[in-house]
Amino acid sequence: MDNNLTENFKKIKIVITDVDGVLTDGRIVIDNNGVEAKFFNVKDGHGIKMLQRYGYKVIFVTGRESKTVLHRAKELGVAEVYQKVFNKLECVNKILQNHNYTFKDLLFCGDDLGDIPVIKRALIGCTVSDAIDECKKFADFITVKKGGHGAFREITDLILKNSKHWEEIKTKYEI
Repeated sequence: MDNNLTENFKKIKIVITDVDGVLTDGRIVIDNNGVEAKFFNVKDGHGIKMLQRYGYKVIFVTGRESKTVLHRAKELGVAEVYQKVFNKLECVNKILQNHNYTFKDLLFCGDDLGDIPVIKRALIGCTVSDAIDECKKFADFITVKKGGHGAFREITDLILKNSKHWEEIKTKYEI
């Protein structure tokens, strides 16, 4: 990772992420009764909780609507979830304004076409290794792992390792 990207990780204050294909592997299972299931990764969830513990705001913005996403967000203490978002740039812009942040405070992660406008404007635009090629073209950081398989944890770890909190975290977890 180059020095500029490392320095930018130190500036992050807010993390906004897509859900399907980033926090999940992109599969949507619907049973005969219409009940939906998604596969989330527990390591990603722990990374989100650590970000929150150290003062970072984490928000979900997704193009689909799903009760499963709301359940996962509630479990993780993610208070803001925006679903059925067609224009993610417009939505993220409003979120930043509402919280008195700018794109220079933002790390955004997405994996598909609707995420590209935000990836391009965020201080750090991220994507997962199995994202579409167009996302990879514009991303500042591409995870090694696939979406839903700990990719988001790679991102949370980079934020924390480049923060003033890393020494405390290392002590707490006896690293």
